[in-house]
Amino acid sequence: MDIQLKSLVQKQAKIELARRNFWEYCKTIAPDYYIDSRYHLRKICETLDNFYNRNLLKPDGDPYTKLMLNIPPQHGKSRTLINFCAWVFGKNNEERVISCSYNDDTASDFSRYTRDEISQERNFDEEIIYNEIFPGTRIKEGNASYQKWALEGQHFNYLGAGVGGSITSKGGTVLIIDDPVKGAEEALNENHLNKLWLWYTSTFLSRVSAEHGEPLEILNMTRWAKKDLCGRLLDDEKNKDNWYIVKMEAYDKETDSMLCDDFLSKERYLYLKSQMVDMIFAANYHQQPIDLQGILYKKFKTYEKHPEIKRILSYTDTADTGNDYLCSIIFGEYNGEAYIIDVLYSQEGMEITEPDTAKFFNDNKVNLAYIESNNGGRGFARNIQRILWEKHNSRQPVIKWFHQADNKEARIFANSAYVQEHVYFPANWKDRWPEFYQALTTYLKEGKNKFDDAPDAITGVGEMISKIKSFEFVK
Repeated sequence: MDIQLKSLVQKQAKIELARRNFWEYCKTIAPDYYIDSRYHLRKICETLDNFYNRNLLKPDGDPYTKLMLNIPPQHGKSRTLINFCAWVFGKNNEERVISCSYNDDTASDFSRYTRDEISQERNFDEEIIYNEIFPGTRIKEGNASYQKWALEGQHFNYLGAGVGGSITSKGGTVLIIDDPVKGAEEALNENHLNKLWLWYTSTFLSRVSAEHGEPLEILNMTRWAKKDLCGRLLDDEKNKDNWYIVKMEAYDKETDSMLCDDFLSKERYLYLKSQMVDMIFAANYHQQPIDLQGILYKKFKTYEKHPEIKRILSYTDTADTGNDYLCSIIFGEYNGEAYIIDVLYSQEGMEITEPDTAKFFNDNKVNLAYIESNNGGRGFARNIQRILWEKHNSRQPVIKWFHQADNKEARIFANSAYVQEHVYFPANWKDRWPEFYQALTTYLKEGKNKFDDAPDAITGVGEMISKIKSFEFVK
């Protein structure tokens, strides 16, 4: 057999394998990405292959038609699902895929990448493209929409939509939810999770089509919270055993090995662990859901426009160690309520935070500032006074430093209800002070918090306001 003929035979063999086997298909379409050493990708592909072909069997022998993927971010799960959609259309161009992601833009990207894969053009001679594997599968001419499109000879094959929106179309035979929760902010919002569940049970499931047998359902998401979609589905005693679950952690402590060093090295993993809130890190990289019942602050009050404020106050918690945050909160007092005006939340050293705090007080025209004197706070307060005079020619605000003798965690917990009732934040505070926002909204009742500077400072604000209301406040 001459070289050219041998090469042709080998190519045809690869095409035939790709047609039959999803892992081989992925290796053929993207050989630089789907390599044999990336074992987790092979497991995902083999699971999807067996799932589609009804070869994943329950204990009673019936095939699973519901698949749950809980895999760390940036490990190829969404890309593999895009490939899966294209492969499924090659296997059967009558399949109807409905795919939903956390917003319309992400859903459109998922749809566009699927279409692009089917319409792939050759870049070099040796490359095997989709049309060679599935020559009978083509995008219907004139179907320009990335939200909804069809294959040649079909009326409808694909619909992409944002989670929470309406889905108006014929029912789907393959239903995919890909990353329905954007991040920690949504994951820790019970109202958002409740809305997501209502959308899933009322809108999403109504698009199921059983014309050609039991439809396939795939839920691909980080296990964020106990009441996220996965959690609620697995809490259902009647239906939880209908789900086939693939759970992967980024790092295996027992074997001291990463899931895939190419995607996340141990060095990067340890860096992220040191920088992220513990429970958010555990959710992202170990699929350990956050228990919302363990969050201390359930809901904060907000305002669009604060009332006329006659006195501006501040409470400052200085950094105890080099890793802690300085947290200084400026608020206006009105009828015994606190309206947060500005926040300084910084891990910089005192050589930076001292002049920053002085400017912070001066710019906001603070009348009275309380500064905790623990661990160098008294020296910090005196330096603020000096800088205010030397750089800003001001004797304002009146600065009072004091020693905080009470247990920090006990104070935070005891005052949490009062803070939620009497402290108001700007409506856009999560955008203005994202680190401060995260520190408050993810603070746990039972400890294990990496930082408590923001809760400590907001507790101080609550204590100041309560003293105003009880006439104990030092004027």
